[in-house]
Amino acid sequence: MASAAGVRPLPVKRLRHPLIGTLALAVGIVVILPVLSLAFVALSGTGEDWPHLIANVLPGATRTTLALLAMVAALTSIAGVACAWAVVAYDFPFRRILSWALVLPLAVPPYLAAYAFGEFFHYQGPVQSLVRAIFGFETIRDYWFPDIRSTWGTAFVLASVLYPYVYLTTRIVFLMQGRNIADVARTLGASPARVFWRVLLPVARPAIVAGVALVLMETINDIGAAEYFGVRTLTVAVYTTWLNRGSLEGGAQIAILMLVLVLLLLVAEQWARRRQRFHSGRGTHLKVHPPRTALKGWRRFALPAAVSLPILSGFGVPITIFGQYASRRLEQFVSPDVASAFLNSLMTASLTAIFTVVIALFLLNAQRLSKGRAMAATVRLASVGYALPGGILGLGLLFVLARFDNSLDTFARAWFGFSTGLLLTGSAAAVIIACTIRFVALAEGAVRSGMEKLPGSLDEAARSLGKTPAQSAASVLLPLLKPAILTAAVLVFVDTVKELSATILLRPFGFSTLATHVYENASRGVPEEGAVAAIVIIITAMVPVVLLSGALVRDAEASL
Repeated sequence: MASAAGVRPLPVKRLRHPLIGTLALAVGIVVILPVLSLAFVALSGTGEDWPHLIANVLPGATRTTLALLAMVAALTSIAGVACAWAVVAYDFPFRRILSWALVLPLAVPPYLAAYAFGEFFHYQGPVQSLVRAIFGFETIRDYWFPDIRSTWGTAFVLASVLYPYVYLTTRIVFLMQGRNIADVARTLGASPARVFWRVLLPVARPAIVAGVALVLMETINDIGAAEYFGVRTLTVAVYTTWLNRGSLEGGAQIAILMLVLVLLLLVAEQWARRRQRFHSGRGTHLKVHPPRTALKGWRRFALPAAVSLPILSGFGVPITIFGQYASRRLEQFVSPDVASAFLNSLMTASLTAIFTVVIALFLLNAQRLSKGRAMAATVRLASVGYALPGGILGLGLLFVLARFDNSLDTFARAWFGFSTGLLLTGSAAAVIIACTIRFVALAEGAVRSGMEKLPGSLDEAARSLGKTPAQSAASVLLPLLKPAILTAAVLVFVDTVKELSATILLRPFGFSTLATHVYENASRGVPEEGAVAAIVIIITAMVPVVLLSGALVRDAEASL
């Protein structure tokens, strides 16, 4: 009888199809091309704008941007970590409801929150009206009230809607490891405060850093909130230099400076997460969850009240303000302008979701089959788009599309005697291309998380039955990846509906999405006229965000 040890496993073939590798590389080049184009335009400038930029724009805009980033990082870290630990470690009334309600602000785009807070803290708004009613003040000269239209006000608004990034990533770590480690530390005599500061925060640091990195990316990408509050960040400076001074080169140069700042953030994130390794809970863990600490007395009601504050700020204020305005404009729900903006948003978001998911599936399946470093690097290159602020990506893509259209028009005139005009520049296709480039990393991450749970032997088993790689992917992988694919499509759809920066730059004349419809009204000083579109955006994003949060937490608890 042959020994089992003498049986040699069949060698696993690597994918050697040059067409797939070429297509994957082409995707990576398309993603990075706007950045290369932006650098080329920035370097081609004469430099005549630099004296003005250095003297009047860059110092103030850079200081403001850095201060804004620091304040947003601090506020989101405090709110996200505190809320995550509260709902994981303690038992109090409405804990389950609050645990998923804490993600609701993620459905509110920052520019909508800015418009809502501007109205909420306005002289005629509910807060100042209440102050005057209580203390008997008659005019603004009778009392002092903080100005929301400031750097700190912008930071507060951004933190109110962006803290769920930190909350979600930190909560999952606390669910999977934090409570077990805390129980061990308490058995050794450590106080709850010491356990939290000396044990839990170091454990959760990679998750906190990852969440804060996402928050800072969104902060740099923001233009609506900063512009509405009159805060001159680098993103606002790109637009004002280009549009007000008519200098594309100057705007490109500021955009390159922003890109350097983004790269520094990414490097800082990788450095902060260096040498961090954690044990992943598997079958050796007890299936019974460690008990939460039951609160008594006034703490039983104080903690849920404190946890509710971020929800009321990031979701309650916007939905209340826009809900009141929309209730007086119910006819706008069937108005042609809002209907057109909704259909444009639906079309843009749907096509972007389809394209990003298809590209992500193609790249990851190619990497799964090839198992080579070159393919892994190509997939990583195709994922850098999410690190690019929408304004930078839109500006760089504008140059690329204009060069493409002009070259095609020149060729058509020379060889066929007719003009093609501008095919992509200033078209809805340009908006879809920009969103696809930016969010393909989002789809890739969601699909990868599902693919990593599948055993690697699936491919070999399918091919041993005579299936080609394409047949194996279609008949085996796709059915198993349906939840991950749906998650990826939902994430991209929601982010595309909320996207503003790139859409403003690239959209054609007369093409409005829900986001630009709200932005246009706010720019004219009448944000209430965009209330119906704002409500539609929030509702469109709210349901998928809540479902995704529940799925993430269920997945984390299942791994305990």
